[in-house]
Order: sequence, then structure tokens, then C-alpha cells
Amino acid sequence: MANETTISITVNGRERSSEVEPRMLLVHWLREGLGLTGTHIGCDTTSCGACTVLLDGTPVKSCTMFAVQADGRALTTVEGLQQNGKLHAIQEGFKEEHGLQCGFCTPGMMLLGAALLEDNPNPSEKDVRWAISGNLCRCTGYQNIVKAVQYAGQKIESERSGAQA
Repeated sequence: MANETTISITVNGRERSSEVEPRMLLVHWLREGLGLTGTHIGCDTTSCGACTVLLDGTPVKSCTMFAVQADGRALTTVEGLQQNGKLHAIQEGFKEEHGLQCGFCTPGMMLLGAALLEDNPNPSEKDVRWAISGNLCRCTGYQNIVKAVQYAGQKIESERSGAQA
């Protein structure tokens, strides 16, 4: 197409370049262009948060952001949380604390939790509930999501303490 723009985005630590239409949404580029289907499409209006990704470490809802707006930046999807075959603490927390049921909201919730823990490794229940307040879960009642994030924070702190000993 004549109207395409070249973008280059570091996705989960890997440089990715593509020709995209300027109006292509980031969520569609991730899912259709890169095959990263962990980022879900729920509402297309930023209401549910199923499309949450981290852009330069900050949670954004990719269903109302154009792919060209992420050009030159670093993006993390749920697929990028795992490093070298090892689950991220937030992924372990969701597993251990049963932080999911149907799983549709889980990628966005995990990324919100991971971002929170970067700034606050020991969040209170209130802190976690505030951090996830922009994302919807229709299954869990949120309590186990809160417990999962706190579990992850404790695990991260424990690993840091062990590394310093």
C-alpha cells in the first residue's frame, strides 16, 4: 500500500520492524503482524484493559493507540515476561494464588502487576487495587489477583535479599 509507514519497535527485547498503515492499532499489529496473541481485544474503547501492554515500562491500552505511536520505543507483552525459560514472579504469583479463572483479563492484569512491582515491590492491598482499577475481571472478584501481585512482590524481595546475602 502506498500509504504505509515503517515502524521499528523493540518488542520483548527484540527489534521488530514493519510497514504499517498509519491507522493500524497497536493491538492489531501485535496480534496480526507479530502473532503475539497474548494481548487480548475486549472492548476497543479502553474500558476493559484486556489489551494492556507496557510501553517503556508504563501500562498502556493498545486498543486505542496506533502502532506508529510506539515507533522507536520498547514494548513488553505478556509473552515477554518470561525470561530464559523462567517465569516472572508475577506469573508465578498468578499460578500459586489462583489469580485467574477464564484467563481473558490475565495478560493485562499481569502487566499491571509487574509495572506496579517495579515501583513498589511491597504493595498494600489498596495499592494493588488502585493499580488494577482500570482493568476489568468478570470472574475472580479481584481478591486472588491482589494476592497474586503481593505474592510476586514478596518473591522479588526474597530473591533480592538472597542475592545480597
